Amino acid sequence: MLVNMHDFEAVAAAKLSQPAYDYYRGGARDEISLRRNRQAFSEYALHYKVLAGVEQIDLSTSVLGMPVSMPILAAPTAFHGMADAGAEVASARGVTAEGSCFILSTLSNSPMEEVVQQASGPVLFQLYVYKDRGITRELVQRARAAGARALVLTVDAPVLAVREKDARNHFTLPPGLSLANLTGTGKETLEGSGLGAYVQRHLDPSLSFKDLEWLVEQTDLPVVVKGIVRSDDAVQSAKIGARAVVVSNHGGRQLDHSPATLHCVQRIRQALDPSVEVWMDGGVRRGADALLACCLGARVVLVGRPLLWGLAAAGEAGVRQVFQTLRAELNEAMLLLGCSRLDELSPDLVERV
Repeated sequence: MLVNMHDFEAVAAAKLSQPAYDYYRGGARDEISLRRNRQAFSEYALHYKVLAGVEQIDLSTSVLGMPVSMPILAAPTAFHGMADAGAEVASARGVTAEGSCFILSTLSNSPMEEVVQQASGPVLFQLYVYKDRGITRELVQRARAAGARALVLTVDAPVLAVREKDARNHFTLPPGLSLANLTGTGKETLEGSGLGAYVQRHLDPSLSFKDLEWLVEQTDLPVVVKGIVRSDDAVQSAKIGARAVVVSNHGGRQLDHSPATLHCVQRIRQALDPSVEVWMDGGVRRGADALLACCLGARVVLVGRPLLWGLAAAGEAGVRQVFQTLRAELNEAMLLLGCSRLDELSPDLVERV
């Protein structure tokens, strides 16, 4: 019986190839940021209320005006085809069937058009900026035409940090898998040199706030900036036109020694106008983790690895079960905290210990 995210990971680890599991699980260099993200949740205590008269829990909220059933979304992650033949289509179907929102990676094995078509709820498109701006512009236009509801610009990966497990495994995509959103561009395969070399060859390492301005001008879709840990970067992104920021260190996969994202949420929330949404990812493995982040100012959290464990364990049904499990945990935690709605959550319910 699979009762928590650790159980899903154990089943996934047994089913995945070692290179695939290491790619999904691993972090950069000594994996300090990876561990720090997770450890941060143990550094806060929830000061629950008693005799609060809570009977029914309402976990519903919205992102960028789109209703979602709970404050837990699917983070953009690459290469779902290594976990299940259904790839991102199966993931998106599972996530949206649970009333949540799916964020599709540029580096997906399923094309965006099919993913959006098969999903029963909102799909956002995560964007990497290519050196060839024509390709980037085409991705933006295709995402809008396909029905994506927003663009999520990743800004914390000017280069790909070394993930040492991947280096030892000489990681590359298995035969038969490609970057489906790049078909016909000459950039749809990793070739034999792996992901790091692909990023170095094709993605633009010189991104600046001028590029964010360029993107906002290119589209009428809402733009979300992902990869923020500093309040000044969040404020500048919002000034340029970002509708939301994702407090993220790329799941501990980029700069090692980055701060735990949970530690950054409150000051970023305080620095921004209330109209700008704050999302967070990194280390969320329990419904109570989502609760802590929301108390500190996150509107929603994003989960990446748990989704992949569910996909590897049981395909679309496994993804649904992951989100059902997290929802049940969050529902329980809200009831025990003494709050019936997300808008009742605030920092005064949390203490750093």
